[in-house]
Amino acid sequence: MKIVTSFLHLEHTESLDERIAEKSEKLKKYFHDKGVLKWSCYVKNDIHYAELSYHAPHCDYHAKAKSDNLYHSLDLVIAKLEKQLYKKKDKFNKIHREHSELSILDREQAWTLRDDEDVA
Repeated sequence: MKIVTSFLHLEHTESLDERIAEKSEKLKKYFHDKGVLKWSCYVKNDIHYAELSYHAPHCDYHAKAKSDNLYHSLDLVIAKLEKQLYKKKDKFNKIHREHSELSILDREQAWTLRDDEDVA
């Protein structure tokens, strides 16, 4: 996963880089492909914004958060993105659970219930 960061009206510091790398590591368990994780951090009217976008050939995710502290904004944006990922995973599991409930318990009995006269 490639990580791209951009800052607007902010100083780029090592502590910000470390925090963004730490938060990005937390997301690697969800993304197993070669997508791009783009962080955008900026200040507008003394409010710190953090935006996070993930783009890959099969999916796109986006989250945005704001607070008085940039580090808190980073935590909020990660929580929002994880919530999106959890919802998608839950939806995926529901679909597969419904299909997995359809199973033949006794194959011999299933074949005896079939009418051979209707099959031409």
